Amino acid sequence: MPYNVLIVEDQTMPRELFEIYINSSDAFNHLLSVANASAALSVCRNNKVDLILMDVMTELGSNGLDAAEEIKREFADVKIIIVTSMPEYSWLEQARRIGVESFWYKDGQKDGILEVMTRTMAGESIYPDETPLIHIGNTTNHEFTERELDILKELTTGDTNTDIAERLNVSVATVKSHIQHLLEKTGFRTRTELVSEARSLGIVIKNKKN
Repeated sequence: MPYNVLIVEDQTMPRELFEIYINSSDAFNHLLSVANASAALSVCRNNKVDLILMDVMTELGSNGLDAAEEIKREFADVKIIIVTSMPEYSWLEQARRIGVESFWYKDGQKDGILEVMTRTMAGESIYPDETPLIHIGNTTNHEFTERELDILKELTTGDTNTDIAERLNVSVATVKSHIQHLLEKTGFRTRTELVSEARSLGIVIKNKKN
């Protein structure tokens, strides 16, 4: 029997591509597609779901990683593949912590996602070694340290350096130093420019839950 696949994707083109790929394979059956990650748990409660292709940023601001965590608590046997085009640095670690089986960056290649789906259902855990390379100013996201990325993510909240320092349990001077290093690396003159570009490129995305 083919595996039942639930697609959680709010963008029309990737959703339709996933449906085409699944329908072309004898190993998988397209069960349903939904645009909102919060609906995925209900689908699992009312259907036999074997595998979920789960985007992170979905309709109405629903977060696929939050939904995946809820599903894993109730349906541990349902396998999940996070599928995203966003290079947000913390999602790989969060997906691993939740227990998501695999993680795939959208590249439009049929064999790519079908191979990951097949290997995942065979018991493998497939994760990329790193996030996609994104140019930002005079550098790339791979040139930032993990702590710099933490600071950059906190800057998207618009909070003060004092607030950020308290949340990360570091000194205000440390926060200021990291911001200065980020500006020097990228060549941006202000933190507003830096944050605006980083957010638009998807390098850092603040989860409303955090």
